[in-house]
Amino acid sequence: MPVQLWFTEILNRLFAGPVTGLLQALHIHPEYPQAPITNAVAMQFLVFLFLIVVFFLVRAGLSVDKPRGLQHVFEAAHGFIEGQSEEIIGHHSERYTPFLMTLTFFILTCNLLGLIPGFESPTAVSVVPLGCAICAFFYYQGHGFRQHGIAYLKHFMGPMWWLAIIMVPIEIISHLARMLSLTVRLYANMFAGDMVTWVFFSLVPIGVPIIFLALHLGVSLLQTYIFVLLTMVYLSSAVAEEH
Repeated sequence: MPVQLWFTEILNRLFAGPVTGLLQALHIHPEYPQAPITNAVAMQFLVFLFLIVVFFLVRAGLSVDKPRGLQHVFEAAHGFIEGQSEEIIGHHSERYTPFLMTLTFFILTCNLLGLIPGFESPTAVSVVPLGCAICAFFYYQGHGFRQHGIAYLKHFMGPMWWLAIIMVPIEIISHLARMLSLTVRLYANMFAGDMVTWVFFSLVPIGVPIIFLALHLGVSLLQTYIFVLLTMVYLSSAVAEEH
């Protein structure tokens, strides 16, 4: 049996049977049928529930005359993301703000979850950053086709048609490498942050770990920003008018 966090154990007690049955129906055989829900999946589910509650509270308390603290936080985050995307992508970048905001809050909450005793950062498990990278990849590619239609394929062929046989494989590898880069950067930093924090809490439970908690907080914010910033850059490249 794998080591389970308390929240994971609760989910497996409640839903192990239905989840295992669903996976087997999809011809996926979990290694531990009595505990098919991993810590990473449980932590993502927790993040999902938390964000739904927070978004509901923000929506319920929206006010033009007397905005509350939580509304100020979200308005500041929205303004920052919108300002960055307009600077990088250009005009009409506001259409991408909802996706970028969702990506920002999901990754940031996942990163920060590891600061709470009894929980882990799901982004410290490679499949979670990979999932975020795949979403970003298909999102900017989809908007590339939306913006330019089939002409978007010219982006992969290089400046001259006779270079296509060389440029197409290079461009495909380059775009796939973007997914790998997003995944490895986020995963490696969060995994290292979680491990360092855990080790120092085990060795010196009082005082010293506060320094590493602050570093973990800084890394969480920075890696979220880098991931979203690179997604904006890829979007800018995909929807640029010169394609």
